[in-house]
Amino acid sequence: MRSLASLSFLIAAATAQSVIESSSFGYGQTISPDRDSIPGWQVGGEGHTPQILSNKLILTPPYPGNTRGYAWSLTPLSQPEWSAEFQFRATGVERGGGNLQLWYVKGGREKIGSSSIYTAGQFDGFALVIDTHGGRGGSIRGFLNDGTTDYKSHRSVDSLAFGHCDYAYRNLGRPSIVRLKHTNSVLEVTVDDKLCFSTNKVALPAGNNFGLTAATPENPDSFEIFKFVVQSSPSGTNAAPPAQQQANQQPIVNQGQSRPVDTRSVNSDQLVDLSNRIQSLNDATNSIARDVSSQSTKTENRHVELLQKMATKDQVANLDARLQKIEQLLQNLQRDLEGKDYRDRFNQLHETLRSSHMSLAENLQGTLLNVITASTPRMGFFIGLIIAVQLLLAGSYIIYKRRRANMPKKFL
Repeated sequence: MRSLASLSFLIAAATAQSVIESSSFGYGQTISPDRDSIPGWQVGGEGHTPQILSNKLILTPPYPGNTRGYAWSLTPLSQPEWSAEFQFRATGVERGGGNLQLWYVKGGREKIGSSSIYTAGQFDGFALVIDTHGGRGGSIRGFLNDGTTDYKSHRSVDSLAFGHCDYAYRNLGRPSIVRLKHTNSVLEVTVDDKLCFSTNKVALPAGNNFGLTAATPENPDSFEIFKFVVQSSPSGTNAAPPAQQQANQQPIVNQGQSRPVDTRSVNSDQLVDLSNRIQSLNDATNSIARDVSSQSTKTENRHVELLQKMATKDQVANLDARLQKIEQLLQNLQRDLEGKDYRDRFNQLHETLRSSHMSLAENLQGTLLNVITASTPRMGFFIGLIIAVQLLLAGSYIIYKRRRANMPKKFL
């Protein structure tokens, strides 16, 4: 009888709660039979392509930043009452950041795509946001929209949250477990088996799609999803995972414990993932090292160039001596000019030339007059002679003026 009772209980439990495979992944041995896609889901991103491993989905990588990733269920959920569980891990640098959203909205990827709660428009449904809002180290908040509020253009999106709790989720070294329960009487959110918030005033319709989106800034967090399982949950039943799913969950390492790690339990995919992370870090480190080396070489070349252009001590001394000699020559020339009065000499020469010109002109006039009076028939010859003499004197005077203008002048 006890065996029959136990069998009846297990059958009733299996009937009451079953996995909705079209809206779930990670409930079996692996997330996907291949690394290119997840059955029933559409995966994509901006700035990178999310990586699908056997035990997790990496929505955003640890390097580089400013990336987005999404995973959307292709089949709308037809059950009005359900429970959902997803396990995630966020790792990054000390001041890293980003946000992770769980969506249950109408239209799915076509309506939201890779948007976060801050860049989504007029969606219709529910969003659970995990980020570092308010600088409290981490928080989980719930948002609702009936399709009339444009979150992207809203002045204060944070004020639209209807429920929240603080939860420091970054760099825990283990997955965090978030469960949602939706029935006709309650919408409840728990994290690590602790109540985050609940309300009896929210009723979500059937026919919406589940989705996960993540976005990172320049200093990114890597968001990894280990499982997302949706189960039918009639009223009055708890959304506890089946025993087989509990056995397949990612092991949780509690902080503060120091246990020896059995390396034989690490599968090849985890080693590949770890190798990829190390390779990414090595590539980033090598890139930084190359940049530093290049800058160092440029600085050294610039230093050598400046040293070559700088004058030596002997060159400066020779230039100083030459400048002193030039200064001495200029001083001697100035003293010579001050000791000689060239202006008086020029004035005397000018007076002498002028007196000579006047006496010559008077003598010529007298002589010409005598010649004209003595020989009247040769008047034309003498007129020409006078004109020639006048021209000669004028030319001599012009040459004298030019020479005088070109001679050195005395500056006081």
